[in-house]
Amino acid sequence: MARLLAQAREKDPTTQVTTLEAASYEPHQLTTLVSPSLFGEPRLVLVPALEQMTDALLADLLAYTDAADPEVAVVLRHNGGQRGKKLLDALAASPYPVVTIEAVKSPRDKAALVTADLHHRGRRAQADAVGALVDALGSDLRELLSAVDQLAADTEGTITVREVNTYYAGRFEATGFTVADAAAAGDVARAVTALRHAIATGTEPVPIVSALAMKVRQLARVAAAGGRNLSARDLGMAPWQVDRARRELSGWSDDALATAIVAVARADAEVKGGSRDPVHAVERAVLAICRARRSRR
Repeated sequence: MARLLAQAREKDPTTQVTTLEAASYEPHQLTTLVSPSLFGEPRLVLVPALEQMTDALLADLLAYTDAADPEVAVVLRHNGGQRGKKLLDALAASPYPVVTIEAVKSPRDKAALVTADLHHRGRRAQADAVGALVDALGSDLRELLSAVDQLAADTEGTITVREVNTYYAGRFEATGFTVADAAAAGDVARAVTALRHAIATGTEPVPIVSALAMKVRQLARVAAAGGRNLSARDLGMAPWQVDRARRELSGWSDDALATAIVAVARADAEVKGGSRDPVHAVERAVLAICRARRSRR
């Protein structure tokens, strides 16, 4: 969306951009916005949440699609759901460009998104730095890409994991990923401290257990691959995740991984209603993972 607006202003800096709120739209507002202006400046009408459209906006856009003004840019962003399907179908059948963007869900795809965005800016980052960003901010793509903006603007050369930590260390402490990393390393003091800090700053037990499960699952996948030369795609992971898992596996045995998997499965059931004290359940799982790692059976 930002690039579309930038293209419009690059073509003509006098472009008048108007944001239309779909949820509060009144009949014929669109007609007013697309009508020729007094000074003839280019116009762009942006509707950022089309899925919230009123019936009036749906009717006006359907009518406008059949007779759009070629001198006016109308940018519609539909964020999902069935509301306005009739309009979406009409747009798909029209000569106007439609871009469908699939949801970015996996850490691998989020890492690819960060890398591509940096490449677009002529920048690059260390694989561990990309991974650290995804770990800290990957739950919100807009926030993740805003962080890329900030790092690209405030740093020079290749972005390092140290720079990511400098800018977003506090965000790491408030997630389950720091807990999972410390537990996988067998560092009891750091894991328990991170867990209590995460809980104190508002992180719920369920996402912490999810982070533990992701960590143990990644270790198990890489361990199961053994000496086979499987790619990151074959393992369903990002390259940086595979590299990190290989480094972390040096202190794990198959029996220890099995113990950790059982501990996480138990905690998952407990934090989802199986225990009266979900925080205690998470702490017990963290300690069990640390003990498994440290036992090196």
